Amino acid sequence: MRISTIAASISGILVSSLLLSCSGTSSEAKTDFTKDVDVLIGAGGHGHVFVGANVPFGMVQLGPASIPQTWDWCSGYHASDSTVIGFAHTHLSGTGCGDLLDIEVMPVTGTDLTYSRGVESDQNSGIWSYADRTTEVAVPGYYKVRLMRYPVLAEMTATARVGLSRFTFDDGAADAAIVFDLEDGQLDQVTSAELKVVDDTHIVGYRHSKGWANDQKLWFSAEFSKPFEASAAHGESGLFYRFDFDDPGEVMLKVSVSPVSSEKASANIKAELPGWDFEATAKAASDAWNAELSKVEIKTSDETARKIFYTALYHSMISPALYSDYGDPNRYTTLSLWDTYRAEMPLFTIMHPEKMEDMMDTFIEIYENEGKLPVWHLWGCETWCMIGNPGAIVLADAITKGFCSTKSEKAWEALKVSSMREDRGQGDRMKLGYIPCDRLIASVAYDTEYAVADWAVAQAAKKLGKEEEYEYFLDRSTWWRKHFDPETGFVRGIMSDGSFHEPFNPYFSNHNQDDYCEGNAWQYTWLAPQDLDGMIGLWGGKENMIQALDSLFKADSRLDGENASADISGMIGQYVHGNEPSHHIVYLYSMAGERDRTADLVRKIDKELYFADPTGVCGNEDAGQMSAWYILSSMGFYQAEPAGGHYYFGSPLFDEVRINLPEGKTFTIIAKNNSDENRYIRSITLDGKPYDLPYIDYSAIMAGGTLEFTMGN
Repeated sequence: MRISTIAASISGILVSSLLLSCSGTSSEAKTDFTKDVDVLIGAGGHGHVFVGANVPFGMVQLGPASIPQTWDWCSGYHASDSTVIGFAHTHLSGTGCGDLLDIEVMPVTGTDLTYSRGVESDQNSGIWSYADRTTEVAVPGYYKVRLMRYPVLAEMTATARVGLSRFTFDDGAADAAIVFDLEDGQLDQVTSAELKVVDDTHIVGYRHSKGWANDQKLWFSAEFSKPFEASAAHGESGLFYRFDFDDPGEVMLKVSVSPVSSEKASANIKAELPGWDFEATAKAASDAWNAELSKVEIKTSDETARKIFYTALYHSMISPALYSDYGDPNRYTTLSLWDTYRAEMPLFTIMHPEKMEDMMDTFIEIYENEGKLPVWHLWGCETWCMIGNPGAIVLADAITKGFCSTKSEKAWEALKVSSMREDRGQGDRMKLGYIPCDRLIASVAYDTEYAVADWAVAQAAKKLGKEEEYEYFLDRSTWWRKHFDPETGFVRGIMSDGSFHEPFNPYFSNHNQDDYCEGNAWQYTWLAPQDLDGMIGLWGGKENMIQALDSLFKADSRLDGENASADISGMIGQYVHGNEPSHHIVYLYSMAGERDRTADLVRKIDKELYFADPTGVCGNEDAGQMSAWYILSSMGFYQAEPAGGHYYFGSPLFDEVRINLPEGKTFTIIAKNNSDENRYIRSITLDGKPYDLPYIDYSAIMAGGTLEFTMGN
């Protein structure tokens, strides 16, 4: 089977035992939801998404890596650039910093090559090639492109822990080889590496590096479909290894990675990909994606919105990524928690409850090993990237929803210990009631995020019957109020002597050097979704608070300062949809009883800030958070509070949404008379009975049933 038939296989209607077991639906033929996915959405602009072949939550993400090592190339790929230095087996997706791109392989021809990364201004400076983007095919689980420098077609697919490449050299290609590059990653530095030839079709080795993950250890095992002739190490670093073939034609390559050993990596291949059937492997990857995508079925006449939705669903399942070998308990990495605690993790509790125990066990094991819950964990390393205590929010939310029941005391210990540590400003906060801005950069951001986490921890304490701890952390969740300045109406930095930080300009941003984090006073003033009563009180009543909230969206969309944060993007006034501290803000209206204002803003964001093209994400995809916001909001609700499962209503974008839950249950959301004009919820029923709450509870969703909105203008 060649490319024409594999494309048909991938895009056709798929029926498999995997799909049936995961979707909880009947044995009838199912829709192929992968055809609604455009993996290139977010591959341009500042989206930073991964483009290549993988399976949902897979440890391997196999795809091209380009020459640049700059911000917009965090994933190794950008729509504006077609350079390829190799095809790497690990990638980040949608992050604001780069790393990984481990174990790069490059098919080449000829012997007069310079073994290095190279520069685009000089074709002979490295082994890199331009890719012929007119031949590129990128769909869930499969990637193809033809290289322009070498006469070869590159195809790839993957299992959870193994990448499978098929390199087809043109007839008569001379001196054909595959080069393993252990030197180059993305914004990292090799600390040690090794490659050993086991026999003429099998190699093993490791690549240890220091970058964002400051002590990443990765082992690999690789098998070739044809015997090779190995040559000595190449390049100044000696970390390029060339494997030549007498009669190349079609050469397939299996590469597995492991966080433990090359022996484990070899075992991963034996367990997950013992044979060489490329088409079957690609179909299995497509089936795996279809099984997960089919957990949500939408009805809409808006085909663009449908594409954006299923692409968002696809992007939400690239990370967290598996970080364990076959046969071991499933553990996860790429934990971008400051981003994902807000929408992606609450989405997972609905979409992937079967994975939540393993994910939370990962959190608990990190606590046991490191004495704290994760902040931004990457390949066994705490990056300490971003602020607050986001791991506690995710774990607390899971506890309130009934997860971790067999490990509740250990989970509580992790929550409490992590919340009582004295590092990262918490010591000052517990002594003074706030973090002085002359002692810690981004003090306001830290304080507000800690308050959000404290409220989540309080809810977990309440769930576990720990009344004293509940009261203590509930009180701490209000300490953000100390930063509020009634004279200006903004939260502000406080000096050690108790005075407000001067001078003050709410439009000012100095990236990573001011009192906020990737934002300014406009956004952080509203980072208290856990304390609506506190906000109402500070503004002297709900009407005043609503007026102040209105001013956020009406303000000038300007940023003052020469080093304003590039993460402040997707602006409506001073609301910033391209970065996470704003994501709950439009739902504050709904929480305060002004749901129609939420509806206006949700529809505006859905329609104007998400696009079906490479620039279709208005900020970094942020490991799935931007997509998760769209998924939940387009279904009609969003968990604005940090824990507890209250999904506040906004404005459903689709006429009908069917969520296929475990045990054959379904939760159906119907929006009658829905249109751009009729975007306001006028009445609600749940299973045919009038429903008056401003939110739907997590337990009600998971019980299954029908939520019906009647929409109006």
